[in-house]
Amino acid sequence: MIICEWKTFSTDSETYTQEVFEETVGDEFEAMLIKEDEEIPAFIWTVNYVIIVKKYSKVLTDILFEKIPRNPVCE
Repeated sequence: MIICEWKTFSTDSETYTQEVFEETVGDEFEAMLIKEDEEIPAFIWTVNYVIIVKKYSKVLTDILFEKIPRNPVCE
């Protein structure tokens, strides 16, 4: 489900409020996609990026953000 309002989520080491997330990625939040039965979003859209939220630990709940430019400029 895509939602356009921030939903705070947590990992084992961090709680991500909108302010913490925007400071971490350096961009403003626009929307997020949360899959059914998941607490952590799969994708987050910001003004300039689509961010893939990747889980990188099977034991702990740890994530990393992969930033992909939303509107690349081609010349």
